[in-house]
Amino acid sequence: MSRRVTLLGATGSIGTSAADVIAAAPDLFDVHVVTARSNGAKLAEVARSLGARRAVVADEAGLGDLREGLAGSGIDAGAGAEAMEEAAAEPVDLVLSAIVGAAGLRATAAAIRSGSDIALANKECLICAGSAFMSLARQHKVQVLPVDSEHNALYQLLDKREAADIRTYTLTASGGPFRTWSVDRIAQATPQQAVAHPTWSMGAKISVDSATLMNKGLELIEAHHLFSLAPDSLDVIVHPQSVVHALITFRDGSIHAELGPADMRRPIGYCLHWPDRVREPVSSLDLAEVAQLTFEPPDLERFPALGLAMSALRKGGGAATVLNAANEVAVEAFLAGKVAFTAIPQIVEIALTAADSEGLLATPASIDEALALDAVARRLAQADLKRRRAVA
Repeated sequence: MSRRVTLLGATGSIGTSAADVIAAAPDLFDVHVVTARSNGAKLAEVARSLGARRAVVADEAGLGDLREGLAGSGIDAGAGAEAMEEAAAEPVDLVLSAIVGAAGLRATAAAIRSGSDIALANKECLICAGSAFMSLARQHKVQVLPVDSEHNALYQLLDKREAADIRTYTLTASGGPFRTWSVDRIAQATPQQAVAHPTWSMGAKISVDSATLMNKGLELIEAHHLFSLAPDSLDVIVHPQSVVHALITFRDGSIHAELGPADMRRPIGYCLHWPDRVREPVSSLDLAEVAQLTFEPPDLERFPALGLAMSALRKGGGAATVLNAANEVAVEAFLAGKVAFTAIPQIVEIALTAADSEGLLATPASIDEALALDAVARRLAQADLKRRRAVA
């Protein structure tokens, strides 16, 4: 029996990898809806290739290209934020949530309310509204399967384990493109250099987050919410080969690790086929060919963004919501050439300090409250950007 799936964010790197997994076993899937932010022409191609029943673009400007690309196919076309939520809310077996940014939060929440299980690749659901999001999933008895390679690794490692037996949970980081760079050289980094990730093929925003190590800090916050882990039990280690994705250390000192090739089709396939395991279209890991696995501690002086995220995790409340929103603003400004690479953590820290001084860091009680705090944090970050331009 085929599994009905919806792909939110079908034209991005995660969506493209998911399409490969589905194409490798087409009899096992029935693609219901595919969505994208704005690229109607590309979404039409994806919809046709996967045999989707409906395609929706968030930006209504992309509707014309979408309709043109779907002409004669019988596939329904839609556009706009409301259409996105409606599409996500159509009950299926599994919704892959791969929309980048806070924009994916409402659509994913709509999918949960419909009772669909979630393969989660959207970080903001957990970072912006972690407590409210996981509470909503529990309320609707929805399974949340982590797509991110590190959390997927932890999910597999924790299967049927007793939490009392585990002392620490460690996520690995590649170290990004600037792992060996000096402070002075990092200060001169360009957007082109920041998006040139040494291991993974990702979008621009997440590539910059990897370069600052903010991405790994955000992943700690995600793990905290996904698995109900105490902040002090979570750790990061830099592992340039990206072969080991996560480790757990038992109270007796034993360490178990999850290893695999650096190919997102592997964790995506795990989620799409869960609870079954099916051979995926990825190459096998050859440890003899890898030859060497190295590890080193993260340098919080050269990469202060990771330290900010760790502090936000320990502080709790709405700190992670502000951290994430301000980081999105700062990264966008960096990619546009408006600020230096090293300004990213500075902007985030200033927004966190301002939000704290204004008493805004209470835990959001709902997704709407989380999105409201997200909007406030963006305004705080934008205000700092304006100050920087004024004195430049």
